[in-house]
Amino acid sequence: MTQDELKQAVAAAAIAYVVDGEIIGVGTGSTANFFIDELARIKHRIKGAVASSEATAARLRGHGITVFDLNDVAAIAVYVDGADEITPAGAMIKGGGAALTREKIVASVAARFVCIADGSKLVDTLGRFPLPVEVLPMARAAVMRKLTALGGQPKLRLKAGSDAGFITDNGGEIIDVAGLSISDPVALEREINQIPGVIAVGLFALRGADVCLLGEGDGVRTLTF
Repeated sequence: MTQDELKQAVAAAAIAYVVDGEIIGVGTGSTANFFIDELARIKHRIKGAVASSEATAARLRGHGITVFDLNDVAAIAVYVDGADEITPAGAMIKGGGAALTREKIVASVAARFVCIADGSKLVDTLGRFPLPVEVLPMARAAVMRKLTALGGQPKLRLKAGSDAGFITDNGGEIIDVAGLSISDPVALEREINQIPGVIAVGLFALRGADVCLLGEGDGVRTLTF
């Protein structure tokens, strides 16, 4: 199976976790896009969705799915999103699509977090994928020095085809940190969160996944945490 076929398979499997009559949290990225397309088939069964990015909101609306502002929502039954890496304990690196802050916020409100990913995303130790950190632009250099002191190799994410920094939906910039071997993701998430100027770090360990649907050559494997 191709990678897209694996993503399609886990997106379809995630529909089983949708709670009828409720509002669904939806992530950002290529795998989440497959889930949105599947969700459109059963949109009559849900009240609507909360989006983790402007791109996701646009795709949901394009399918005729009502998009709610999180401030108007008291509870979210389930949040469905992909991951750049996930461990057998359910800790993740997310943020390849630069939506980590809103993803983290929406996930924090959801009763259940369902991660959907192809099997290549399962790793024993996080860090092979560079860790995204969203920062206030004025704090970029100061935060990069702190991340270097932690043993990382920080690099500003650039806008495609430009020398300017990529700007998130929140007006922040993204620093991608290579060279980390993250043996204690909870501790590192707490430590980076405390650096002045950090908006959010793409470690999802304090609130990791509850379920992971992994697309593999012989089907979808379910991990629960």
